[in-house]
Amino acid sequence: MAASGKAGTALTALREDLSGDVFAPGDPGYDEARTVFNAMIDRRPAVIAQCESEADVVTAVRFARELDLPVAVRGGGHSVAGSAVADGAVVVDLRRMHEVTVHPAAKAVRVGGGATMSHLDRACQPYALATTGGRASTTGVGGFVLGGGSGWLDRKFGLAVDNLLGVDLVTAEGACVTATAEDHPELFWALHGGGGNFGVATSITLRLHDLPDMSIAFLLYLPEYGPQVLRTYRDVIEGGPREASGAMLYLTGPPEEFLPPQLVGTRMCAVLLTYAGPEEEMRRLARPLLALPHESEIVTAIPYADLQCMIDDPPGMRNYWSAEYLTGLPDAFVDLFCARGDLMPVPTNTQHLVWAQGGAIAEGPADYPVPYRDAAWTVHPFAIWEDPADDERCRSWVKEVRSDSQPWSTGAVYLNFTGDEGRDRVVAGLGSENIRRLASVKGAYDPDNVFRFNHNIRPL
Repeated sequence: MAASGKAGTALTALREDLSGDVFAPGDPGYDEARTVFNAMIDRRPAVIAQCESEADVVTAVRFARELDLPVAVRGGGHSVAGSAVADGAVVVDLRRMHEVTVHPAAKAVRVGGGATMSHLDRACQPYALATTGGRASTTGVGGFVLGGGSGWLDRKFGLAVDNLLGVDLVTAEGACVTATAEDHPELFWALHGGGGNFGVATSITLRLHDLPDMSIAFLLYLPEYGPQVLRTYRDVIEGGPREASGAMLYLTGPPEEFLPPQLVGTRMCAVLLTYAGPEEEMRRLARPLLALPHESEIVTAIPYADLQCMIDDPPGMRNYWSAEYLTGLPDAFVDLFCARGDLMPVPTNTQHLVWAQGGAIAEGPADYPVPYRDAAWTVHPFAIWEDPADDERCRSWVKEVRSDSQPWSTGAVYLNFTGDEGRDRVVAGLGSENIRRLASVKGAYDPDNVFRFNHNIRPL
C-alpha cells in the first residue's frame, strides 16, 4: 500500500491506534507475518494488523473500510486454503487473542478468536472437561467451530457447532454484536456452519462436557493387510458405542521408537481407535484389531489434550486436502480405498483417512447449515509434501480419491477440509436448501461482501 496521501495518513493512524503490531510491505517482520501453514500460499497483503483486543479488530476493520480495501481474517490455525491472507488486503490477525476462560460450574468456556485447540484443550484438562475439537492441537478454534467442527469426540458430544453458545463478532461496519439463541438469532443460526462470512469472531463460547477418561489404541500394520484392517475397524466401530471413534489410515512409517527401523519411511496402514472412556473398556473393544498381525502398538489411557497432539503436521510443507462424505462403507469401497492407499505418495507427510460418523452427530439439530450430518462415514485424503516437483502427483492423488468415492458420496461436504473446489462444492457444504437464508443473513450483516476470502456466501 502506498504510504502517501490518504492511505499514508490512515496507515500512520493505524500504527498509533492499534495495541498490536502493524506490518506493511517493506517493514521488518512483514514476510514472517504473512507466512501461513501451507507453503503453497505466497501472498502479499497491503497491511497486516496483529490485533490484541476487540477494540483493535474494530480499528482494523474501520481502517480497511475507509480505504475500500478487502479484509482477510486470520485465526489461530492452519488456513490450508490460504484464505487468511490475500494480495492487497488488510489482514486482521487474531493470533495474539488466544485467551481461554473456563467456567467449570457452568460447563462452558470462552475462547479468544486466535486460540488453537491446544489453548482450549490444555485450559479444560484440569477440570476433566472437554468439547469437540479438531484432530490436531494446531487447529484454530474459531474457523473450526464456525465451519461446523468435526473431531475425535463428535460421535459422543456432537459437532462443534452443536456446542456453540455464543459468538462475539465485529461486523463489516465495525460494530460489535453478540450472537446467541436469544440475541441476533438468525446470525447465530448462520454461524453454525457458515464460517467467516459474517464478521470477525473475536471470541466464541462453547458448551463443555465431562471427560474423566480418554484412551487409545494405535496400531501399525503392513499395507497388505489394509483391506482386512479396514473391514475389522468398520465392524468394531459400527458395533460399538458412541464413545468409540478414531480413524483407519495410510501413512509413511514415522521415525519413532515404537516402529522397527526398517519400516521407517515405508508405506504403512494404521488404526487409531479413540475411546471417550477408561482403558479397560477400550481394550475389550480393540480385541479384533489387536488380533490382526501388526508391527507396533500403543494401547493406553491418555489425557485428551495429549491425544490432540498425536498427529500434528509440521508447518511449512505444501498441502492439498479434500473429503467426501459417504452413505456407508461396503466392501467394494474398502477395496478401492485401500488400492488408493497403495498409490499414496510415499515418503511424504501425506495421510489417507477414513472414519465413522453417527452417534451424536446424526442426532444433532437438523436445521443447521451442516448438510453432512447424516453421512455414515468420511474419507479424507490430505496430501502434505515438501518438493514442488511433487505438486501435480500429490494433488492428482487427492482428486482420484474423491473420484473413486463418488458412487457412495452423499454429495455433502465439510468445507473446512476443502479449498477452492468451485461454487457447487460451496453449495454442497452449506446445503442448497440453506443458501437463500444464509445469503439473507449475509446481506444484513455484510452487504458489500467485505468478508469474501472464504467459502463465500454472496449477499442477498
